[in-house]
Amino acid sequence: MTLWSWAPAPMEAGAVLVALLALAAAAGASNDEGDALYALRQRLSDPNGVLQSWDPTLVNPCTWFHVTCNQASQVVRLDLGNSNVSGSIGPELGRLVNLKYLELYRNNLDGEIPKELGNLKNLISLDLYANKLTGGIPKSLSKLNSLRFMRLNNNKLTGSIPREFAKLSNLKVIDLSNNDLCGTIPVDGPFSTFPLRSFENNSRLNGPELQGLVPYDFGC
Repeated sequence: MTLWSWAPAPMEAGAVLVALLALAAAAGASNDEGDALYALRQRLSDPNGVLQSWDPTLVNPCTWFHVTCNQASQVVRLDLGNSNVSGSIGPELGRLVNLKYLELYRNNLDGEIPKELGNLKNLISLDLYANKLTGGIPKSLSKLNSLRFMRLNNNKLTGSIPREFAKLSNLKVIDLSNNDLCGTIPVDGPFSTFPLRSFENNSRLNGPELQGLVPYDFGC
C-alpha cells in the first residue's frame, strides 16, 4: 500500500510565509498603537469614564470605544471630542502613523501641542479647538501634507503662525481664532483663500503679511 504525504510546494510555502509575516506586522503595529493610546489614557483625567474600555491586555485597541480601525486593524480615527477629559496630549500620539482624524476638541486639555504630531503623515483632520493649550504652534505640523482641516481655535496659543504652513497645499480650512498669536498672517499658498475670521481675536496679530516691508513675526 502506498502512503501519500503532502507538503506545500515552494511557491505555496512562500505565499503562506508572506501572509504570516504580514499578519505579524499588523499585530505588532496594532500593539504599538494600543501602547500609544494607553499612554494617553494614563495622562488624562476622565471623570465621566469615557476611557473605561481602553484595556491594554487586549490584542489591539480596535474594540475600544472612541477608536476606529481600518480592515488591517490600524487605528485611523480617535474621537474624544467633548468628553470632559483633562491633562496633556503627550508625544505618544505621534506613533499613530495611520491616523487620519484626531478629534480632541472641547475638553480641558492643557500643555503644549506635541511636535511629534508632525509624524502623522496620513492625517486629514486635526481638531484641538476649545481647550486650554499653550505654547507655540509646532512647525512640524507643516509635514502633514494630507491635512485638510486644522482647527486650533479657542486655546491659549502664543507665538507666530509658522510660515511653513504655506506648503500645505491640501489645507482647506484653518481656524486659529481666539488665541494669543502674534506677528502677521501668511499670504502664500492656501492662506490666500482663508477668510480673516479664521484669525480674529488674536490681539497681537497684525493682519496679512506685507512681504518685504516688515518681518512676518513683527510684534512678537
